[in-house]
Amino acid sequence: MGYSTNFEESQHFSDTFGTFAKKLAGEIAEVCAVAGKLVLEIGCGKGEFLRELCAVGGATGLGIDPGYRADKGRGCDGGRRLNFIVDHFGPKYEHLSADVVLCRHTLEHIAPVREFLRSIRRLAGTRNDTWIVFETPDAKRVLKEAAFWDIYYEHCSYFSPGTHARVFRQEGFDVTDLELVYGGQYIVQYARPAEGRIRPTLPLEDDLGELERLVETFSNRVSSFQEQWHERVTAAHASGRRIVLWGGGSKAVSFLTTLGLGEEVDAAVDINPYKQGKYTPGTGHPVVSPQALLQQPPDLVIVMNAIYGNEVTQALNSLGLKPEIVAVGK
Repeated sequence: MGYSTNFEESQHFSDTFGTFAKKLAGEIAEVCAVAGKLVLEIGCGKGEFLRELCAVGGATGLGIDPGYRADKGRGCDGGRRLNFIVDHFGPKYEHLSADVVLCRHTLEHIAPVREFLRSIRRLAGTRNDTWIVFETPDAKRVLKEAAFWDIYYEHCSYFSPGTHARVFRQEGFDVTDLELVYGGQYIVQYARPAEGRIRPTLPLEDDLGELERLVETFSNRVSSFQEQWHERVTAAHASGRRIVLWGGGSKAVSFLTTLGLGEEVDAAVDINPYKQGKYTPGTGHPVVSPQALLQQPPDLVIVMNAIYGNEVTQALNSLGLKPEIVAVGK
């Protein structure tokens, strides 16, 4: 993978995601008591969440990401409270000092996981009061739902709550809290540098037996699910129905490429203006704005993440459009 400023990953244009992010920022600000402290976010993307956290918590922020880009419409200006480094995090930044190290939806993109965590542990050094906060997709949910659209090459590591906490403990962190958020899609973990003792395992960590059972049946369930979706889409297309996907990100790309869909789907809709006018990798489907649907109203809208179902329905209603709406995983 070559991450650069051309990479576009932001979800913050969604009201659903924005509400979640604001709530999570408030939780982190309270748990980590960030007021007047420095938050270092590794893999900060375009900086929206770091801005939110510093604004709600009264903190100063430093973000590191090779894909950071200062664009309009990304949220309020952090002014002197925020600084960004356009680069990959690594050993050359271990000299940095931070009260909170935040890393959201980045660990799954890291192949040398242990080296990455060890670098963060060295950054914390002898301080035992540094908070380490990670957010990562829950692979156990992917296994449960046979969610083939959530498996893509950018993710070279996958974690359940248990595997997530255990690897941190092995690398010198005391995991203090572990929770599932955003409809059970994401793992949020709080930790501190260990002081020679490790807390007892948390309830969510006891998942090895369940993982083994899910893995045993995963292949067959995925094959069946793929067949069902392929038949559903091709049948709708054959009957003359116009089909669009709602969401032009990685889920849509995986859905289209895995099922080998081409002309069956007209376009992918995305509310992120920085994706509109572009094309999905691999299949070349146009990524359009919701307003573009007025020119060619869809008959079937497939929502790439069920958690956005109400938001998508409201957006279509506001346009006076009444297509059939279905969500993957439901």
